[in-house]
Amino acid sequence: MIIEQAVVDDAGEILVLQKLAYNSEAALYGDYSIQPLTQTLDEIRAEFESQVFLKIVVDGKIVGSVRAYMQAETCYIGKLIVHPDHQNQGLGTQLMQAVEQRFDHALRYELFTGHRSERNLYLYQKLGYTPFKRKTITDDLTLVFLEKRNSPPGISDTADPH
Repeated sequence: MIIEQAVVDDAGEILVLQKLAYNSEAALYGDYSIQPLTQTLDEIRAEFESQVFLKIVVDGKIVGSVRAYMQAETCYIGKLIVHPDHQNQGLGTQLMQAVEQRFDHALRYELFTGHRSERNLYLYQKLGYTPFKRKTITDDLTLVFLEKRNSPPGISDTADPH
């Protein structure tokens, strides 16, 4: 298993994986028109210009991915995906840790998921993320925004005793 930065040539494989992974999310909400399922190859390729994509490769195939970007002092993390055959094996955790390491200079990390996505909420809270905002999108969907504070290298949370 390898975690590395994806390149734009990986966009097609990541998009196929994204659609496969988000089918279960769409089923939770009874809505198959969600953006991860309708995103086009051109749209995901364009995201490579402004976001860092990480991928997990097993036996030459991408089985997981996450993307993120910095804005001000916040790292925004999106579309954590793991192939259904590889879920519950720690790959999501490893991708989250890798993206946090990649953006270790961020003062905070932020992401969101749907209110019915209990497995996602469990994972993010296990990794130290706490809910800070909810946004109702439709009668059937409320987004839960979570954040995690970070102390970048060289910055201490404790006051200098001298």
